[in-house]
Amino acid sequence: MNWMKRQRRLGLVFIAPNLLGMTVFMLIPALFSFYLMFTDWVFASGQIPRFIGLDNFRMMIGDEMFLVSLKNTFLLLLPVPVSIGFGFLIAVMLNNRVYFQKVLRAFFFAPYFTSGIAIAFVWMVLFQPTNGPINAFLRSLGMENTPQWFASPDTAMYAILIMFVAGGIGYNMIIYLAALQEISTEQMEAAKMDGATFWQLLRLVIIPLVSPTTFFLMITGFIGSIKGFGMIYAITQGGPANSTTVLSIFAYKEAFNFYEMGYASAISWTMFLFILLITLIQWTGQKKWVHY
Repeated sequence: MNWMKRQRRLGLVFIAPNLLGMTVFMLIPALFSFYLMFTDWVFASGQIPRFIGLDNFRMMIGDEMFLVSLKNTFLLLLPVPVSIGFGFLIAVMLNNRVYFQKVLRAFFFAPYFTSGIAIAFVWMVLFQPTNGPINAFLRSLGMENTPQWFASPDTAMYAILIMFVAGGIGYNMIIYLAALQEISTEQMEAAKMDGATFWQLLRLVIIPLVSPTTFFLMITGFIGSIKGFGMIYAITQGGPANSTTVLSIFAYKEAFNFYEMGYASAISWTMFLFILLITLIQWTGQKKWVHY
């Protein structure tokens, strides 16, 4: 019994730094933010927070900027299934014997562990309207009026979506590769002996067996997209003309540009509820298509 107590105490010593960090930098700020969303508090004014109940949420519903950022946040969900699909197809190909297999795996996965800000600046160069490689390629195909991409409110969000699709492929691929290598060779051989074609094997064997991985990638992908901030802010800061402003950027601007901490907290908790709703919908729907 004494040995068990010593082990518990030792375990608490090891996890204490993480618990302390989570409490100080996550739990306490989250609880303070929960309180602030019911107040009117301009941080730079020197005044104490004034309780106003649900007024921040009433103001939010009538705020056109909130509706624009909510729509853009919904659009950020679209790249998730697309990048998962591409990641799965690439993983299937690279799970077989192909030339330069390891090099290709590293090539597709490299963007994931590269700095997001560095990748953002690479995309700025690629989408540069005048001399960028993408528009140069489009002009070589005969397109005269090439898109302005990040420079235009009409096309900036499309460029962001393309960037998010490409950014998620490598991570999805490597996770799918791990799942594919866990599939029993006996199952695959049995299906082939029964006369299954490649597409039947893919549809009836491989896709059902990796469905838990797909579910995991959908959950984490949607959460990551809704929280998307760094690369978008680095490139457009929510512009031009707020065309790429999402909920996270909207909350950031209200908090640190206008110091409206109560309103920013309400936006942040709305984003949390949005994430929770999307996750619950997926968790409910997965019972019909995920095979454990």
